[in-house]
Amino acid sequence: MMALFRIRPTQADIEIAERISDHTNPEVEQIAKVLTWGADEHVVCALAAGWWLYCRHRSARHRTDSNHILLTTVAVTLLPHLLKSIFDQKRPDRLMLRGHLRGVPFSGKPLDAFPSGHAIHVGALASAATKLPPAQRNLAWSIGAGLVLTRIVLLAHWTSDVIAGLAIGAAVERLLRRWTGFGLSRRE
Repeated sequence: MMALFRIRPTQADIEIAERISDHTNPEVEQIAKVLTWGADEHVVCALAAGWWLYCRHRSARHRTDSNHILLTTVAVTLLPHLLKSIFDQKRPDRLMLRGHLRGVPFSGKPLDAFPSGHAIHVGALASAATKLPPAQRNLAWSIGAGLVLTRIVLLAHWTSDVIAGLAIGAAVERLLRRWTGFGLSRRE
């Protein structure tokens, strides 16, 4: 089945992917391959479900927050599958073939570059992290940045796919706040 829209990478996307393809090595690619699991939908869903279960016997605020995180995680897990059925974009690892000589693996379906599902997860969780104290928020954002960079280093996604994914994830999380009440200041 063909998607409704075909997206082409930008010139900047191509230049970044070419540089990665020319300068990577098997060790870098292997590290990125392991780290990228931190934003995988299965891992993120399992962590969100575990947090939700843990919070069932905690304060009302903890339950509300964990409800929001679980709902957001489920929503941003389903959304990339829908978007990838609407948009086709060839992954950079299918076009930067010399990168495979330097350790770049093949990832996912060839036409599923847009948007980055990993980045959508990170964008949603980074948006939710704005409610954390500064040290925790900055740690969450730093980890998230590292996780989404793995998608670019692995040539699984163009840089613009990752940026779009971050924005989509943040937008979904912010929209769901209106429904879940997450982040509202109130007495427990």
